[in-house]
Amino acid sequence: MLRADAQPVRKVCTYGDADAEAGYTRFVDENLKRNYIAHFTHGMLGMTGFRLVYAPTFVPAYLGLLTGSPFLVGFGQSLQQAGAVLSPVLGAQQIEHRKRILPVSLLLGGLMRLQLLGLAVVGWLLEGPSLVVATFFFLFLLGFFMGSQRVAFQVLLAKVIPIRKRGRLQAWRNLFGGGLAAALSYWAGRTIIEEDWLGNGYATTFAFSFVLTSIGLMIIARFMREPEPPTVRQRMSLRDRFREFPSLIADRDYRNFLIAQLLAMSGRISIPFCILYAGETLGLSGETVGLLSLAFLGADTISNLIWGPMGDRFGFRLVFICAISTWALSIALLLASHSTLMFFASFAGLGASLSGYMMSAQTLVLEFGGRDDVPMRLALSTTIETAMATVGPLVGGVIVSLSGYPPVFVLTLICLMAALAMLILRVREPRFR
Repeated sequence: MLRADAQPVRKVCTYGDADAEAGYTRFVDENLKRNYIAHFTHGMLGMTGFRLVYAPTFVPAYLGLLTGSPFLVGFGQSLQQAGAVLSPVLGAQQIEHRKRILPVSLLLGGLMRLQLLGLAVVGWLLEGPSLVVATFFFLFLLGFFMGSQRVAFQVLLAKVIPIRKRGRLQAWRNLFGGGLAAALSYWAGRTIIEEDWLGNGYATTFAFSFVLTSIGLMIIARFMREPEPPTVRQRMSLRDRFREFPSLIADRDYRNFLIAQLLAMSGRISIPFCILYAGETLGLSGETVGLLSLAFLGADTISNLIWGPMGDRFGFRLVFICAISTWALSIALLLASHSTLMFFASFAGLGASLSGYMMSAQTLVLEFGGRDDVPMRLALSTTIETAMATVGPLVGGVIVSLSGYPPVFVLTLICLMAALAMLILRVREPRFR
């Protein structure tokens, strides 16, 4: 239903005597199977490629190999997130007034994928300080376009997939995509990186990611059918849109959710250093990176069979709570680890928890408030999330350089427990309000 204050900007659906809202719903139902398959395939291949880059193994290990400095590892990870701080708002401002947003989404997705190709090319062609600088540059751009793409494709998901099916779609998409990513990561670690394919095994892995994610983008471009909503917002300048942010957080539950999200993302201060900490005990060989990537991505994959149906049935607030709890337990286990099996279990827990966090956080945002404000709510949440994810690794790098790894993991535990308390005590499940 439309909000009482929604202003119909233009009527874009006509189905005989049916009103625009009923026509919109009918279009979604009639094309649900086609759009479901398109989103599933795009997401599966996108996850396979992008999770090799965003898993807390390959890029931190690569930066550690290039720089030999925990601070520069954290700096590189911060740059990747810094790019995504402002771009979500820019992306939302570009799509919220449009009847169709698929063309813009495809453009943003294509630009994001080009950064993977850039990482591969500079890895093959450059060396020394120039390689480090170029790698940082493309990581920044990867984050920049990731922020906008994330908003655009989540809005597309909200337009064509009813809320009753979003959890299952994400679960099966993540299951197959994560499974492929886990297998590819293990193979890449043991063969591509260990044997240094094409002179730089990490660069070759980024090239594989570029190919897989590009195929997914072409599939959604070919097969998705996008409805035109009954209403869209009037186009506004970025300055005027910023002035409306206070009205977005007037909802107490959404405001407290943002605080919980901020605290949870503070816990990411230790993520880039988990693989380096494990490497001190196990050695940072290609086989170790592949094995722990398999643990992380494999658990990420399998856990979706729990997170998706749980969210559909009980709401995604419960998924958020369970994911944060699992995250905290995994960090505690990492601190106590002294064998391959214990590190494997810890990385598996991290994979499962971050999978649940991503699914629940992105889905909960769609359920607070009216449809017309979905793009900007996504942008605000993504901006807050990535701002903290930018500062976290940088601060973590300083702490590790001065005091070692344990203080960073203890600080992570404190942040996660605070987020858990906020979720339990101050945020109601939006679906059942």
